[in-house]
Amino acid sequence: MCDRPAAVMLFAAGFGTRMGALTATRPKPLIPVGGITLFDHALRLADHAGIARKVANVHYHAGQIVAHLADRPDVAVSVERPEILETGGGLRAALPLLGEGPVFTLNTDAVWTGPNPLQTLSDAWDPARMDALLLLMPADRVAGGGGSRDFTMLPDGRLGRGGPFTYLGAQILQTAGLPAIEDRVFSLNRLWDRQIAAGRLFGLVHPGGWCDVGRPEGIAVAEDLLAADGHG
Repeated sequence: MCDRPAAVMLFAAGFGTRMGALTATRPKPLIPVGGITLFDHALRLADHAGIARKVANVHYHAGQIVAHLADRPDVAVSVERPEILETGGGLRAALPLLGEGPVFTLNTDAVWTGPNPLQTLSDAWDPARMDALLLLMPADRVAGGGGSRDFTMLPDGRLGRGGPFTYLGAQILQTAGLPAIEDRVFSLNRLWDRQIAAGRLFGLVHPGGWCDVGRPEGIAVAEDLLAADGHG
């Protein structure tokens, strides 16, 4: 098994209902922020981290994302039909495209500043101790405020539920535990809970900026974050 993941899963299948009218006729990953789509922000991170194998799962307005990727033959697409499979089911369905071994996963509804989050994860990844390594930020540092309080972190980096840290939607994950979950549709939280119980879910704090673009007001916050970092 390769120590450094060779593939990234780009989560792009969601309905984006919190965006209201902005996602009535297009998927959230195709909303522009700072002049490029959210999907392309995520794709740039994968490109710059040198990850050759990229897979996007699609469901809502899937054809639009497929068309957007027409000039990117290096990005494979996993179409979820008839229902959306959530993060766990979607990742498991895409495993034939992702290949064996650990994978990066990256949400496509956020913008980042500072070090490339995928490279940061890669540099700290230790498969001897870890089944997953999640990138986090103290909730009070999240741009725009309102960061969720997802995890607590021990001094050695091991994670537990609840606490001052927000999960930022980027991780390295061992996928071997996915086939043991019987449901077709499920969240990766199911796998994380098993990893917490085994003491093998770890976290790492992102030193740069991050903004979730899950609601319309998040667009302006994200563009201000990019501008402050010299990308506006």
